[in-house]
Amino acid sequence: MDLTWRPLTLDDVPGLARLYAAAEEADRTGDHFSAEDLREELEAPNVDLARATVGVWAGARLAGYGLVRRRDAADPVHMIRLQSVVHPDHRSDAVGHHLVEWFARTSREVHERAFPGAPLELHHGSHQNERWIAGVLTRAGYTHGRTMVNMRVGLADLPPQPPLPDGFEAVPFGFEHDLAALDARNDTFAGHWGSTVYEPAAWRHLVTGSKDFRPDLSFLVLEGDKVLAFVLSHFYASEAEATGVREHYATWVGTREALRGRGVASGLLGHTLKAAKDAGFDRSALNVDVDNAHRALGVYERCGYRVDDEWHVYVLS
Repeated sequence: MDLTWRPLTLDDVPGLARLYAAAEEADRTGDHFSAEDLREELEAPNVDLARATVGVWAGARLAGYGLVRRRDAADPVHMIRLQSVVHPDHRSDAVGHHLVEWFARTSREVHERAFPGAPLELHHGSHQNERWIAGVLTRAGYTHGRTMVNMRVGLADLPPQPPLPDGFEAVPFGFEHDLAALDARNDTFAGHWGSTVYEPAAWRHLVTGSKDFRPDLSFLVLEGDKVLAFVLSHFYASEAEATGVREHYATWVGTREALRGRGVASGLLGHTLKAAKDAGFDRSALNVDVDNAHRALGVYERCGYRVDDEWHVYVLS
């Protein structure tokens, strides 16, 4: 059957959800997306549907897609994020070649509109089980840049948690602290591999304005109006529906440099885990760079998290 390629529209969201479900049957990444999840993602302010997405159709069925996501800054490199999923029945050399050619061309166009003259890198993540796309990227010249791990801890038998040090208090997240939390996130993650600043529009869409954000399970350490440390949480209902497991997700965990090494991060995360357990969650998860410069794996291990699976980032400069 001949394949046709065109940009995605929001009308394609149901087909995109079916595509992800078919890919999950083969790849077992553990990710499950509803149509509502995918619509929210495609409506993000740094996604240009008309000029920076592509879908491939086999007749009426969406057989694959690609997306180029502009970053909010190039400091100094514009690290464009790439996404793709291809149906297991259509993972051919021809589709892979078309996809990486489209990534190269479209990324350059997005980059020139956003940060002309800045260096450009293309970053594509893949789960350890997504071997087909990893091979496509490697053959196209991408190199393995980093390994991220998903870590999880069961909450039914949650081990004793480290307390916050004396003098520090866990304050429930309030939207009056939204921009202060963004400032703390941008400061905390400055210099982290692959990270750049969030602008308020993207932050609010993807993090604190997301339908999945749980402000009741998000906590801050404050000094006046300044956020010194934070744990921001999400709950993905589509995951719970697919797996039967209510999983709390610690999406952002950070501490400003002045407080690092004093037990604030582990104490605040421990406070959050106890709140998630009390709220009826079965387990908690988070994602972290294995080479994190702030030794975050040790912080999370003290709270009981253990490595579950891996994601790999492939980079083309």
